[in-house]
Amino acid sequence: MGEMIKLTAADGHTLDAYRAMPDGAPKGGIVLLQEIFGVNSHIREVADSYARDGYLVIAPALFDRAEPGIELGYSQGDIKEGLDHRAKIAEADALSDVAAAAKAAREGGSVSVIGYCWGGSLAYLAACRLTSIDKAVSFYGGQVARDIEEEPKVPIILHFGDSDSSIPMSDVEKVRKRRPDLPVYIYEAGHGFKCNHRESFDAEAAKLARKRTLDFIA
Repeated sequence: MGEMIKLTAADGHTLDAYRAMPDGAPKGGIVLLQEIFGVNSHIREVADSYARDGYLVIAPALFDRAEPGIELGYSQGDIKEGLDHRAKIAEADALSDVAAAAKAAREGGSVSVIGYCWGGSLAYLAACRLTSIDKAVSFYGGQVARDIEEEPKVPIILHFGDSDSSIPMSDVEKVRKRRPDLPVYIYEAGHGFKCNHRESFDAEAAKLARKRTLDFIA
């Protein structure tokens, strides 16, 4: 269903992206933001699933600024490698690449950013800083609490797991207290509960979060 394409950011950086097209006319565009594991088979599967729901999906390879072609699994070694790659990517550069993906996704209509893990943190910042998107969805973004003083300019919803070992519930409560107007959904699940390639996958939570996400962007 999908194919790899090239995007060019505002600073001239060229990056890969996975594009998945719906069968008919798109309902809208989605920018799908990766975890710390690159645009791997899971992210491509997620992109394809949103395309089956009728959306034009662009998943930019945000690690390309450090090293192109990064696709990792979910072992402890992969996590360490992914964190090392992420540390090499400046936040502003990542958002520039998100903006390039949003430009490509605009072909499908209104643009929603959906991000997981690192991508969930970037989705929140995209809602605050980018003028080229219309909605955002953040799944277990570890830096959202850090950035909560920044005010979203577009509608956004947030998904968290109550047993996430990397995002304490005190951070989630900080988010809810500072932004009581934002929908914050909490699931009986851990970090990465939406990813069926991980041991932390929770089918019930994933299904509900996906439904809420689709209802929101629709």
